[in-house]
Amino acid sequence: MQPQESSNASTRRGRLPVQERARRELEVLDAAMRVIVDQGAAAATMQAIAEEAHASKETLYSWFGDRDALIATLIRANADASAVDLTRSLGQPVTDPATARTTLEGYARALLTLLTGEVSIALNRAAMTSPALAAELLRSGRHRVSPIAVAYLAKLYDAGLSPHADAPAAFSFLYGLVVQDTQIRTLLGEPAPSSREITDRARWAVRTFLAADPL
Repeated sequence: MQPQESSNASTRRGRLPVQERARRELEVLDAAMRVIVDQGAAAATMQAIAEEAHASKETLYSWFGDRDALIATLIRANADASAVDLTRSLGQPVTDPATARTTLEGYARALLTLLTGEVSIALNRAAMTSPALAAELLRSGRHRVSPIAVAYLAKLYDAGLSPHADAPAAFSFLYGLVVQDTQIRTLLGEPAPSSREITDRARWAVRTFLAADPL
């Protein structure tokens, strides 16, 4: 019974049990994301986030540090989920041209959907307010995921399914074909592409990539 009493005493002193704190931290992060998406990064003050999360500013500072540290946590959490999705899209074995094309199209769709989605756009805008956040976005996003795509493109070349021997250059080429200036335009306020437009872009980009002269 002593551990239970200790836990109750801890709760009375204001320290949440581990599982309850983890749940509340996720609720705070969800609230912060809602504020950033709905109102913009400038509105995402610790006070506004605390009010949205029904928490105190003191709790937010205690758990996350300052505002930028909280947003950095959001960036990492979003990058974790995105990395899983993009990695899964490249998880098919390298066997034949049809499979390679389907896999690349799936990756291209996932990439463009991610980069023009409201969460990604909101976090990119938030990252522009701070060099540290911009660095975190690059580290958690592009620099984390691109090696996975580069490795897959190298496998395609080794299997005779891609004309491009230089895998890093091939990745940059494919990325440019898929993304073009669409993310920038979405960041600047244009509507994000529809799912149909994303699918059409993915098919065109992969077809162009595979048919291009060797890099």
